[in-house]
Amino acid sequence: MSGFVSFVSSGPGDPELLTLKAARLLSEAEVVLFDDLSAGPILSHCAPGADLIAVGKRAGRPSPRQDHVSRLLVDHALTGQRVVRLKSGDSGIFGRLEEEITALRQAGIGFEIVPGVPSACAAAAAAALPLTRRLTARRVQFVTGADVTGDLPGALNWAALADPGATTVVFMGKRTFPALAAGLMAHGLPPDTPALLAEAVGHPEQRLTRATLATLGSVIADGAGDGPALILYGPLAEV
Repeated sequence: MSGFVSFVSSGPGDPELLTLKAARLLSEAEVVLFDDLSAGPILSHCAPGADLIAVGKRAGRPSPRQDHVSRLLVDHALTGQRVVRLKSGDSGIFGRLEEEITALRQAGIGFEIVPGVPSACAAAAAAALPLTRRLTARRVQFVTGADVTGDLPGALNWAALADPGATTVVFMGKRTFPALAAGLMAHGLPPDTPALLAEAVGHPEQRLTRATLATLGSVIADGAGDGPALILYGPLAEV
């Protein structure tokens, strides 16, 4: 028997931001492997008898190994079941999608990818900010603030990251942002560059904190929660 896997992007967490296709696939799935940030109200769209399996990863917390997640995905699909792999935001952005696709291809299992609202877009919308701005923000870049060890990635393209004409969105960067900010300022980005900390976007506990490149590190140290967060800096995140 051969099943089929739908990689469904759940958006930032607000079930009203699910696409119609995402909601339909959740209602039809027999098995749903979901990330932590895709839990809660979004799972109410699943069929009553669906097998719901938590496979999410959170920094600093016990998490399943990626090879274990991929194995679960393959094993359930091989039984002929309709499987949904539910990922937060858009599954193609820092979601380890490629590793799971590789495992399915090696097992000869078909799949589809359903896009969703990226958390970066949801954060900008929540703050009433455009990600681009005529003349002053002609480029948008998404970067990760942590490598596999949790530290700031090495060999960063500092010229690109310190581009004053770009809006930069940092994923998984709360812990490493002081080091990132120091590097950005050392490479010429002004200390008063506007910055925004967006926590728990799309959830009831959502919090938006405006600061600057020079001050956001202290803001994070003094009062940031332990929930998911994005950092935006550049000409859009105006104080």
